[in-house]
Amino acid sequence: MAEFICRLGTPSGEVLTRVIEAAGAGDARARLEGEGFRVFAVSNVEKGLSAVLSAGGASKKKRVKAGDFLLFNQQLSALLRAGIPVLQSINLLKNRSGSSTLRSVLVDIEEKIKSGFSLSESFEAQGIFPKIYTASILAGEKSGALDEVLARYVDFLKRNVGISRKLRGAIAYPLFLLAAASFMVAFLTLYIVPRMSDLFKGLGTNKGLPTVTVVVLTFSNFVASNIWWLLPMVLVLVFSLVIWLRTPNGKLLLGRFLLKLPIVGALIRQMTTAQLARSLSTLLSGGITVPEAWDIASQSITNLELRRRSQAVLPLIREGRLFTESLEKANWLPELALDMIGIGEKSGSLREMLDEVANFYDAESEVRLEQLTTLLEPVILVFMAGIVITILLAIYLPIIQTISSGPFSGKR
Repeated sequence: MAEFICRLGTPSGEVLTRVIEAAGAGDARARLEGEGFRVFAVSNVEKGLSAVLSAGGASKKKRVKAGDFLLFNQQLSALLRAGIPVLQSINLLKNRSGSSTLRSVLVDIEEKIKSGFSLSESFEAQGIFPKIYTASILAGEKSGALDEVLARYVDFLKRNVGISRKLRGAIAYPLFLLAAASFMVAFLTLYIVPRMSDLFKGLGTNKGLPTVTVVVLTFSNFVASNIWWLLPMVLVLVFSLVIWLRTPNGKLLLGRFLLKLPIVGALIRQMTTAQLARSLSTLLSGGITVPEAWDIASQSITNLELRRRSQAVLPLIREGRLFTESLEKANWLPELALDMIGIGEKSGSLREMLDEVANFYDAESEVRLEQLTTLLEPVILVFMAGIVITILLAIYLPIIQTISSGPFSGKR
């Protein structure tokens, strides 16, 4: 006999979860239906309650794009504010969504709501939405102010999407410069320089070729003659590095490395502080307690090194320590942010002060990001220009040397 977790509907309309022993899932379902229950899902107890909530394979769905997700929440908040019931709102948005991925998700959510699941449970069962979102919906359901909580989450999402777009826009031009300069260097190294080697051999200078020409020719000829095995090897190494950086150890080491970089490290701390503060404020405004809010918000920290340091905070909060005192143990938040949060905690306006912290460090992040892009552009240009000039010197120095030692050198 095995144990199964079952999600049931009673004849009176209540939805409950029950654990029973049975020979198999089919036997458990038959017994419960015989007792008059409506069986929504049956899962082995070893898989836990999450398997019951996610019955239907929702984890196989693709992720919803940030823009589509933002638009959906704006529309859902507006419909709920207008007094339209949740199920009807989901049905309207399902039929009008321009995203096929989101439509398939909303179809499953609609079915789960009809089966007796709450809105927060239906979203959590998809396995593709952030914890802060499902927690916010749950808080809105408990407080009866779902439309207000969603409106606040929409504001949170707008700011996050806006920051992501600014970040992508800021690094787009430096990446374009790097790609263009790399293409130019590859063209000179693999095409121009090898074709100049025969010319250099026929120059017949007395002093021989300059050192820079010999070095560039040797490197260029080696790469050109071995490109068919060098290129696959480089691609394999890059692919392996990308795969490794997606592992927990790879992400952790990358996070530590980025934090040590002069301007990048400060930018990551400021952006993470702004995101963390806004997440906490959004959760607290929904009526979620400080320990729960920190537990959810800290899981959204993308830098694994900062997330690792933040793990020491939650046990201290649960011990009854002050929130600000607990945050100091993480040892990465800026001192000004800790001071501002401390003032908000003592004055009873923690949520409002968290908003101020988020706005302040958003502005600081923009300044730091501008500094980074302003520095990157000339660094890339100077570095690539140095390589191009070296290659051009390798090409022209032998010609100049031949001319200066030939019949037109001016010697009598």
